[in-house]
Amino acid sequence: MSAPPRTRPVPRPRRLTARLRLTLSYTLFAVITGTLCLAVVYIGMRYIPNYPLTSSNPRDRLSAPSRQEILRSLLTISGYALALLTAVGTIGGWFIAGRVLRPLQDITSAAHRAAGGALEHRIALAGPRDEFTDLSDAFDEMLERLQRSFDAQQRFAANASHELRTPLAITRTMLQVAAADPAHQDWTTLVTRLQDTNQRGIEISEALLQLADLGHTAPELEPLDLAHTTRDALAAVQEEAAALGVTVTTDCRPAPATGNPVLLRQAAVNLLQNALRHNLPTGGSVTVTTGADPAGPGRVRLTVTNTGPRLAPETVPTLTEPFLRGRGRTAQSDPARRGHGLGLAIVAAITDAHHGDLGLTPAPGGGLHATLSLPAR
Repeated sequence: MSAPPRTRPVPRPRRLTARLRLTLSYTLFAVITGTLCLAVVYIGMRYIPNYPLTSSNPRDRLSAPSRQEILRSLLTISGYALALLTAVGTIGGWFIAGRVLRPLQDITSAAHRAAGGALEHRIALAGPRDEFTDLSDAFDEMLERLQRSFDAQQRFAANASHELRTPLAITRTMLQVAAADPAHQDWTTLVTRLQDTNQRGIEISEALLQLADLGHTAPELEPLDLAHTTRDALAAVQEEAAALGVTVTTDCRPAPATGNPVLLRQAAVNLLQNALRHNLPTGGSVTVTTGADPAGPGRVRLTVTNTGPRLAPETVPTLTEPFLRGRGRTAQSDPARRGHGLGLAIVAAITDAHHGDLGLTPAPGGGLHATLSLPAR
């Protein structure tokens, strides 16, 4: 399917700039205010008595202007004053408008740079908090989220390509070796290995599809008991726990919640499989509990704690990143403990779809303590 054509913005008619409009507004306000003040003075001057002024000494000549002459002079001076006020208001308004709108120019420049792909740029507008600094901080936060999302998308695409390429490369190598020397091949072993490799590719593809669906469709919710969902998940991983020699201890108390039973069961299975596969080589254990969440009233939780190697605190928050395993990007050599690196990423997506919280902390003696918290029903 071809991509939809890119729509271009509709051209807008060119009008006055915001700076010019503000300048004209300042000038008009100054002129109107000055006109009103002069009108008040002019009206007041009309109440001056209109009689000739004479001196008390008849021999002294007094040349005093009449009211009409005063009003005429006042109008002339007012005209010059309004012209000067208009010029000062226009020049001052232009510089004031430029100073006020300067933050918008910085934000516009950052928006153009972001549109060109430069998401690392930040405005970091200084000064007291006002509408412009709030807009700048919100824009910087949006850029930071976009950069994180874009970087995560790039890493996801690169890692997904690598993970999907691995089984295909292994399959190609086995087929090339078999074609080079078909007479000395153990065809039963070859077919088994090809089936295992093909199954791994199918599992990765299905996990990717599930992860993509969780980000686009809202799950259908219904009342359920998280304890019952956890018991179903425990039954699904019982054989794997026995094969790995891991002891599973459970304490499933009632945990009424609202959610999608299929997705929450998948989240519990993924947490259990992660706890089983990233455990001690021998003598490992997993502890599973459900019940009320003491950290938050009105919430229930599922906790899964396992023994295992010590984890650095700074690496634990990255475990929900797709294709990141307990040993980094390297898969386990033991096929029974090997995963595709999407388990915790799917759990995080399911938790977000249920408006829950997923907490991952390193266990004191080694291993991982995972907590899935949901709003109680």
